[in-house]
Amino acid sequence: MIQHIYVEREIASHPRTRQICDKFPNATIIDCDRYTSVFNSNAQNFRLQKKNPSLILARKHQNRVTATPAGYGIGGERNYYFSHMLNCLYDCRYCFLQGMYRSAHYVVFINYEDFIEDIKKTAADSEQPSWFFSGYDCDSLAMEPVTGFMKFALDEFAKQPLANLEIRTKSTQIRDLLGRDPIDNSVIAYSFTPDSTAKALEHKAPTVSKRIASLRKLQNHGWKTGLRLDPLIYSESFEQDYKTLLHDLFSHLDAAKIHSVSYGPFRLPKGFFKKMVKLYPREKLFASVLTENSAMVSYQSELEQYCQNFVESLLLSYIDESVLFPCS
Repeated sequence: MIQHIYVEREIASHPRTRQICDKFPNATIIDCDRYTSVFNSNAQNFRLQKKNPSLILARKHQNRVTATPAGYGIGGERNYYFSHMLNCLYDCRYCFLQGMYRSAHYVVFINYEDFIEDIKKTAADSEQPSWFFSGYDCDSLAMEPVTGFMKFALDEFAKQPLANLEIRTKSTQIRDLLGRDPIDNSVIAYSFTPDSTAKALEHKAPTVSKRIASLRKLQNHGWKTGLRLDPLIYSESFEQDYKTLLHDLFSHLDAAKIHSVSYGPFRLPKGFFKKMVKLYPREKLFASVLTENSAMVSYQSELEQYCQNFVESLLLSYIDESVLFPCS
């Protein structure tokens, strides 16, 4: 439960600010000039804050839409991401956000209209379709009951046929999606690791079985759906774990209704990795067969390639190669 809400003075009277604050009637409201004074301040302990994070409401002034890193996408040539929120309700040990941010507080940017205007302008720069990815710096749906951002965004994307939206999530907060007609230019993509990995590393996230159940409901309702096996996590039972995961997925889901499947290796920038090791010095994941390569920490190239080849081969026994997208 949110106990403290920091609110930038600039947006204190915004209707959306009041709506969100009203959802936490017992929270203490604290004024601030800029969210960065709280979020980026020194002497913060991410691990301690994660136990009881605060909410920060702010305005995003610039860089609302950004080109994705090379190799990130599902077939489109024009790929961008946007983050209406920073940080995540879940506590996945491999998540790069823990190494990137000093703070575990949740930041919600309430100027949704500005995000959409930037998306419209970016899409209008070309006659070719553009892809916009949500869920890069947060989980797209986990706080939807609080923010209502995706409901707003889907209404706007429905008017922009050349702007495609990927909603990436582990959340089962799909009530609003099931209560509306699907739009053709949106994909609801769920992230998965094998069940044993999810139990060990994806703390607070819905179980694999609950995610599969949500995806099945979305498929039955007519939404385009995607599978994201990213990152691939190696273990001694790697082959059996991924065989079981894919069997469970395709036993419950209609493979013909899968829009796209992507997979990618476990990699972290060196600086992020060092911070995460300090946060979790006993985490087995960080003591496994990892190596430094250029500016990244990853599995040794042979092991990384083995993992990708095995999963790709397994996937191609269920789906057509045209919907498979390695994320390098």
